[in-house]
Amino acid sequence: MVSIFRWYFSDRFEYKAAKMKLLWVVLLVTGTVFADDDDKKESVGTVVGIDLGTTYSCVGVFKNGRVEIIANDQGNRITPSYVAFTSEGERLIGDAAKNQLTSNPENTVFDAKRLIGRTWGDSSVQQDIKYLPFKVTEKESKPHIQVDIGGGQMKTFAPEEISAMVLTKMKETAEAYLGKKVTHAVVTVPAYFNDAQRQATKDAGTIAGLNVMRIINEPTAAAIAYGLDKKDGEKNILVFDLGGGTFDVSILTIDNGVFEVVATNGDTHLGGEDFDQRVMEHFIKLYKKKTGKDVRKDNRAVQKLRREVEKAKRALSAQHQARIEIESFFEGEDFSETLTRAKFEELNMDLFRSTMKPVQKVLEDADLKKSDIDEIVLVGGSTRIPKIQQLVKEFFNGKEPSRGINPDEAVAYGAAVQAGVLSGEEDTG
Repeated sequence: MVSIFRWYFSDRFEYKAAKMKLLWVVLLVTGTVFADDDDKKESVGTVVGIDLGTTYSCVGVFKNGRVEIIANDQGNRITPSYVAFTSEGERLIGDAAKNQLTSNPENTVFDAKRLIGRTWGDSSVQQDIKYLPFKVTEKESKPHIQVDIGGGQMKTFAPEEISAMVLTKMKETAEAYLGKKVTHAVVTVPAYFNDAQRQATKDAGTIAGLNVMRIINEPTAAAIAYGLDKKDGEKNILVFDLGGGTFDVSILTIDNGVFEVVATNGDTHLGGEDFDQRVMEHFIKLYKKKTGKDVRKDNRAVQKLRREVEKAKRALSAQHQARIEIESFFEGEDFSETLTRAKFEELNMDLFRSTMKPVQKVLEDADLKKSDIDEIVLVGGSTRIPKIQQLVKEFFNGKEPSRGINPDEAVAYGAAVQAGVLSGEEDTG
């Protein structure tokens, strides 16, 4: 029985464990006795898998023998991890909230994941709050977010309350798709999250009305998405996760279905938003050179440009150039420019190359050579960038990374596979 508890609670988890063993763990933890499998399913219902990301979140479910990544009400399969409070007293979550960022920055909350489970005195908290447009204050020795929820009424929220709002959005997205209530979830966290950060993430789930049955590491979830737990023998897996705002590299070992995170590295302030920023600065300079006008003083113009630059960046993963057209961009004038893939790469090459240093470091920490890595998994939307893929492949002497799953959906996909096991779904393997 002790071994079952170690299996359930530690970072190592045995994916191939028998369903009966899994059921006993659930019984032990919940203190509930189910008569049979049907009752268990009825009590737990459909368990969803949620990737609660720094900049974007994603939800999936295991249904009819396969994983479905669920689109939100805007038709998008990833949802911005943003919450905004309007002057009319309305609360917006997701895409609508992100659209408020420029017009209402002090009441548009994002990056709650950078604060969750941390103390006020944490050096990374003190560093991060310098750059956040909303007010962060100390309460009970922890960072809290202060916003105007409408009509001048100030309210303070804990980071887990903000994360709970994002989780509620993901829960509602799943419920709209499934046509029934969702009460249980598997939620992912970075491998380096400590116990306090994991517990605070679980608390966010509770606030959102979700029983978080398991917290799993993001790189582990990505490896499960690719079925790497099904391969025989001991394997070394490198997970390269370049998201919207963070960069994490992890090395996992897997042996007989048991994962262990052996080393992690990265840069908590590097991601797609930094690449967008470089392009924005380029076009703002170019516009000033052509017209003599500085658009920086117009928040709406900057926001429009940011949105179009992000769109162009995504397009450049599949094509060699993209047009950026903005009507009534600044002082009634339109904006029309072309961004080539070559220019995008040139503007960001130093940032792209900087991702290789943590890869080297993580190998050293794990005491492994490049040739010891059996599988490379690319995670996060920014790994769609062809130059990033090329740099990773070249670093590993031509070794191809695993492909087939959208990189910004891989973590939610793996969480959904786990959720399927906990739901009692058949054929998750």
